[in-house]
Amino acid sequence: MNLRHILLLCSALWLAGCATTTPTDGTAPDASTASVTSYVPQGPLSPLSNKSARGGKVASLTPPADLWERIRNGFAMPDLEQDLVQNQEQWYSSRPDYIQRMTERSSKYLFYIVEELERRDMPTELALLPYIESAFNPQAVSSAKAAGMWQFMPATGTYFDLKQNSFRDDRRDVMASTRAALDYLQKLYNMFGDWHLALAAYNWGEGSVGRAIKRNQTLGLGTGYTELNMPAETRNYVPKLQAVKNIIAQPGRFSAQLPLIENHPYFQAVEITRDIDVALVAKLADVREEDFRALNPSFHKPVILAAGTPQILLPWDNAKVFRSNLEAYDKGQHASWTVWVLPRTMSVADAAQRAGMSEYDLRTANNIPPRMLIKSGSALMIPRSVEATDVSGQVADTASIAFAPEVVARRSTVKARKGDTIISIARRYNVSSSDVVSWNDLRPNASLRSGQSLTMYLPARVAASVASSGNGRQQTVTKVSRNSKTAVKAVPRNEGKTAVAQKGGTPSKRKR
Repeated sequence: MNLRHILLLCSALWLAGCATTTPTDGTAPDASTASVTSYVPQGPLSPLSNKSARGGKVASLTPPADLWERIRNGFAMPDLEQDLVQNQEQWYSSRPDYIQRMTERSSKYLFYIVEELERRDMPTELALLPYIESAFNPQAVSSAKAAGMWQFMPATGTYFDLKQNSFRDDRRDVMASTRAALDYLQKLYNMFGDWHLALAAYNWGEGSVGRAIKRNQTLGLGTGYTELNMPAETRNYVPKLQAVKNIIAQPGRFSAQLPLIENHPYFQAVEITRDIDVALVAKLADVREEDFRALNPSFHKPVILAAGTPQILLPWDNAKVFRSNLEAYDKGQHASWTVWVLPRTMSVADAAQRAGMSEYDLRTANNIPPRMLIKSGSALMIPRSVEATDVSGQVADTASIAFAPEVVARRSTVKARKGDTIISIARRYNVSSSDVVSWNDLRPNASLRSGQSLTMYLPARVAASVASSGNGRQQTVTKVSRNSKTAVKAVPRNEGKTAVAQKGGTPSKRKR
């Protein structure tokens, strides 16, 4: 080694000694040195276990080419290998059109779900679960009334704060239902410590899985997913997910064609501060209304109530278009509908007259079935006046509509018995005392004579019984609500529908 090489080596050793990352005077390192502090192990070194090596977080310098690759990279559940999986693989692979349709439908939602799973450090297999639950159809409703792409039952949805009312159903909301589903799945995993059991509980119920585990423990049997006694649907639930996972992992093996889903957001959330029509949102965002509803499937009505739904989802590029057009919009009010809360039980015709609508339009806008009265406190969607304000948060969050059946009633004449009073007559025929007073033009404290004839409006079956007993006779037919306290005027059979006494005038537009 010549002198030149020796000098270069000494210089390198001297520079290395000067590059220590910890000051020798005992002071804390500054920001620049702290950021490059090296870890020096203490004591003898030992080899890493396989578990430790797999647990390290290593960031790839190359992002996944598409979302499918990203999903595959996040698979973390143990594989289930059994004949049921092969049966499900055969079922799916023999239906390439079905796979194509549901994977294309999922392209709007998958990126968001994968983002949420990775943020929570949960297995990305769970992003495939809506394929099993609903084929990624957010409007899907099961025979048991489970709804949305994650298929929440009404009670479970309420438990996870998914609001369900006349104007929206958050079980169908893309972001809200995903949040609730991942919360629920994490809760079940924490409860059972096994993803297969957590999935079984998601399908069958945590109580059912818990009881099945206790049964096996009592019998000295295993408590794994494949060892429990389950209904056929739950027995096939995880094999279905495993089959889809295998197809996504190796589409070529199953001759499956997966549509390209790029690894970037499909939609973004946009805030709204005023009630606004769905049709106007679609117009300002330059999207088709059906495409808007595909991203916002929770809305029941043609108007969005800002107090209950302060944000909407729009395709990524259209969100900027919407914001710009909304700011420039000056062609009148944003919402053409509002909500009116009924002050009392009404017929559809009466409510329509007070709301300034035709009976047909009121029924259509509010899905009112035939032969029903609208109960007090129901929230109806009606045309909005110019001076009306936006719907309050309380109404937007709790709006509901309830009905009372119209009961076919007959005008009958009954005779008072000895000692009868207005109250005893009302109780005998299951009507209100005020109705008896109104129907017979009596004072509330009037005395009744034995044999005195009284006019009553009774359900047809009761009226027929009264007539056959000889205690009265039938005269006319009308319709009233069994629960209604409204007085009914006598209407001859040939004059058509019942006339119901109205209280109060047309509702104030301000209060709608």
